[in-house]
Amino acid sequence: SIAFDIFRAELNKQDQYDNNTITACPFLRRLWDRKPVADELWKAAQEALESDVSSISSEVRTKAKEMSYEQWFEFGAEWNKEGEKFVRASIAEQSAVDWKAVDKNRIELLPKLLAHRGLIIPREDASTSEFQVGEGSLWDASQLKHLGLVWHRLTPWPDTCRGLDLLNRKFSTVTLSNTYNDLLQHLVARSSIPFTHVYSADLFQSFKPNPKVYLGAAEKMGVKPEECALVAAHLGDLKGAKACGFYTIYVDRPLEEKTPELREENIPDMVIKQDEDGFVALAERLGIQVG
Repeated sequence: SIAFDIFRAELNKQDQYDNNTITACPFLRRLWDRKPVADELWKAAQEALESDVSSISSEVRTKAKEMSYEQWFEFGAEWNKEGEKFVRASIAEQSAVDWKAVDKNRIELLPKLLAHRGLIIPREDASTSEFQVGEGSLWDASQLKHLGLVWHRLTPWPDTCRGLDLLNRKFSTVTLSNTYNDLLQHLVARSSIPFTHVYSADLFQSFKPNPKVYLGAAEKMGVKPEECALVAAHLGDLKGAKACGFYTIYVDRPLEEKTPELREENIPDMVIKQDEDGFVALAERLGIQVG
């Protein structure tokens, strides 16, 4: 689901929460839940296994049956991580990101990563250097292309829209995501997420946790870093924002934390636990009437 943004507080600078002054509420980091990626991969795998038995090799079928939901979730995380490597390499080489190429790379990565797990059988073709999907694979090329665009079909966490409606009573809410503007606008519109502003990393020609993204977003909002808070489900993102002077709020989401070792660093100024109601709980913590 979607969940990473900036809030510009319409509150007096003396308003205090947990003994900290917030004059511009957080940039929300991870509003989009990656669980739908695992959901779609898992469902597609089960459908493939239940379809024409003869089209999938016995070896691939066995390996696919052994894949648990948790393993598909881990696969989705690996897929995302490899995509981020491509983005960082682009920045290092060109100081910019071709986001259309990022989309293309993500689609091309899928069959290669699946092949490493024995779920796709590569087809040798001397006439082309492109990866080809061979017979007996779990999915064919057209199915893989559809699955490769699952990142365009992410849905928000259940608390996201209601929580943002509540937060919008006192704050400006702004998404700040490591993606490109067209995709982000599509995701926000697709789920009718009530952000007051939508910012993507390509506006700042960089990638979080580069300070250019956090500081650029604050400047675009017309506020100082110390007047902003970043709300995120990843401690690494919060660490980058904190180094820029942001107030930091951690919304602990199931299976989302990429760097659990950072828990020992006491990075967030405020924590919303997994057994609380996400953004709704955050709004209540910030003094907004929820009932």
